[in-house]
Amino acid sequence: MLQQPRKAKSASLPKCLASPLRASVSSSVKRLATQSAMTSKNPKEEHPSVTLFRQYLRIRTVQPKPDYGAAVAFLEERACQLGLSCQKVEVAPGYVVTVLTWPGTNPTLSSILLNSHTDVVPVFKEYWSHDPFEAFKDSEGYIYARGAQDMKCISIQYLEAVRRLKVEGHQFPRTIHMTFVPDEEVGGHQGMELFVQRPEFQALRAGFALDEGLANPTDAFTVFYSERSPWWVRVTSTGRPGHGSRFIEDTAAEKLHKVVSSILAFREKEWQRLQSNPHLKEGAVTSVNLTKLEGGVAYNVVPATMSASFDFRVAPDVGLKAFEEQLQSWCQAAGEGVTFEFVQEPHCGA
Repeated sequence: MLQQPRKAKSASLPKCLASPLRASVSSSVKRLATQSAMTSKNPKEEHPSVTLFRQYLRIRTVQPKPDYGAAVAFLEERACQLGLSCQKVEVAPGYVVTVLTWPGTNPTLSSILLNSHTDVVPVFKEYWSHDPFEAFKDSEGYIYARGAQDMKCISIQYLEAVRRLKVEGHQFPRTIHMTFVPDEEVGGHQGMELFVQRPEFQALRAGFALDEGLANPTDAFTVFYSERSPWWVRVTSTGRPGHGSRFIEDTAAEKLHKVVSSILAFREKEWQRLQSNPHLKEGAVTSVNLTKLEGGVAYNVVPATMSASFDFRVAPDVGLKAFEEQLQSWCQAAGEGVTFEFVQEPHCGA
């Protein structure tokens, strides 16, 4: 999802990578590290895993046209270096899920699945202090790059954990699979959604899986038992078209404005609720942002159709069916010809 530029802190490599369980759980610790903070001008002095991390960050897997081929080649090379098998599953033309596997000693047991995605969200380069695909590391050890936290750091942590465990001579009963999937940042419809329907996924026999977590600058692990539900919603308004010189009634823009106003008023209410209660965290309220406005063909033509797109994150304690009905009521209150659709459809069982 679209975020402000982030930076990953270099400190010491977390001790969590020393054990098989913590190595996998380290997906919640989204910070790679070095033994000391070195500048980007001295790459030979930094920890090899940090060098690898920065190399991965420089691969431009940015939406809407990610360089997936370069990412797959990078992962293939890692598999070769680590002595892991590498399976490439093309779930759609140009969309490859890469699976790196470390076989266990007991193939009858279900496996451990460590998942991460290769794509990153677009950037507004003019707002960055450094090129978002340079992976610049400053004198304090901060790395500036798109994907530094979401979520290329986790991919490298998986690889570094496996490398360390193999070097130390560990062998485990369960097989460990690392999956690197495309398309996550735009819904996963050309990635994990298709992969789980394929026999290659069933053959993994995953019994336990880990995916994204939250960054943590220490060796502590934050465990979440619920999370907000992402709703990507497009509201479409239809109305009377005409020439821009006239006062036309019942326009698409007027009705869309009413819906947008209702939703942004709800946003302000949730924001105030969060600010007024020190016991609430951001994950306990429903957030919403207006992310796209579309419509119109010319300055002097009143459009017949306009749309607004929203990114909702519905709080865990909110009934999804009830919230869907709230969306419907906002559209109905705006007038005839106002509808909404889910671009990323939620599960409305609650």
